[in-house]
Amino acid sequence: MSCPRCSGFMVPQRFEDLRSDTGELSFAGFRCMACGEILDPQIHSNRENRPHHQARNRKLMSY
Repeated sequence: MSCPRCSGFMVPQRFEDLRSDTGELSFAGFRCMACGEILDPQIHSNRENRPHHQARNRKLMSY
């Protein structure tokens, strides 16, 4: 898997979140060896579901 930020090599990793309110203490994800980008299913879902940047910028520029 290649990093979406820098195209570097991503490795699987287990992360721990002791403050999570979901009851899960750890989760699986990927970390880029070059830039440190972290991706997990939740991050991926949030990025897929956010409004497109250009559409948002056009809306901000209209007077």
